Amino acid sequence: MNSSASTADERVLGVEFTDDALSVTLRDGRVISVPLVWYPRLLNATPAQGKNWRIAGGGYGIHWPDLDEDLSTEGLLRGAPAPKGSAPAK
Repeated sequence: MNSSASTADERVLGVEFTDDALSVTLRDGRVISVPLVWYPRLLNATPAQGKNWRIAGGGYGIHWPDLDEDLSTEGLLRGAPAPKGSAPAK
């Protein structure tokens, strides 16, 4: 039995920011958009820090080395905000 349905590919293709949201494009064409207030380190990042990201975890994660922040596509798809108290001290 052959299936012509496309296979979900939850690996990261790209990352974009607006003033209040993070959008992650997946390889299968889906775009996950979440509020930046869920991730205080990203919310408080400079534009240069926000743009300095790397694909991690075999393609299923995003790492911001300047911020010591890591997000997974699994967590983003679940709608999981950062745990309370994960923001850097001011």
